[in-house]
Amino acid sequence: MPERKNAYLYYTPTQELESKVEVIRDIGRKYGFHLVEDPKDANIIISFGGDGTFLQSIRKTNFRDDCLYIGVNDGKLGFYTDFSTDDLEKIELGLQSDMIEVLKYPTLEVTVDGRQTFRCLNELSIRSQIIKTFALDVFIDGIYLETFRGDGLVVSTPTGSTAYNKSLRGAIVDPKLKSMQLTEIASLNNNQYRTLGSPLILSHERELVLKIIQDGNDHPIIGADNEALSIQHSKEIRIKVSETPIKTLRMKDNLFFHKLKRSFL
Repeated sequence: MPERKNAYLYYTPTQELESKVEVIRDIGRKYGFHLVEDPKDANIIISFGGDGTFLQSIRKTNFRDDCLYIGVNDGKLGFYTDFSTDDLEKIELGLQSDMIEVLKYPTLEVTVDGRQTFRCLNELSIRSQIIKTFALDVFIDGIYLETFRGDGLVVSTPTGSTAYNKSLRGAIVDPKLKSMQLTEIASLNNNQYRTLGSPLILSHERELVLKIIQDGNDHPIIGADNEALSIQHSKEIRIKVSETPIKTLRMKDNLFFHKLKRSFL
């Protein structure tokens, strides 16, 4: 990372974590890195916490495509956090360019009612906000597929396939596949409503459109990664794989399948 030396640290300060971060600050200075107070001045953004904190760091800094994101976990390693505050030797190895590589993670680009556009790294979720099902029509590249009624739908990226999607019995997708996955939450299947009933993996060239059917039910909640969005009275949601990925760093000895085995097997 010789050309990237301005680092912004994203974390929630606690007395215990602050002392660990201070040690890592000293390591960074040793290798010529400069700490900046404003993320706009950074070309490296480092989060301290779990995968949730990593997701927040990306969302709070507006999905920068001109910088690298690095996740440092304060405990067990996650899918996005290749480094740990308890393994300083690995962090020092990570500062040596021959020990790391840049990964590009696909993101989702979501547009609501043609007005508001945002991105997701893990998933977009559309869920009922009351104890009642809601219905929506599903279109792929303008072709009507089905009318869904149930508790909701989740559209995930390959990296997000191991999160909420997996708990819904969705498929785990190799992050090297530029794609998105549509997974149902408690769908109704009867004489009136009929859905695939299984996860659907779509190419990055597809556009998924969800049109909410207004039949007297309350409007659903829209979630982006680990945040609920303040969007109400939405009618149409367009989702596609963004042309701009998120760039992050990974140790060469910590592949996706290592993380998969460590987390679930």
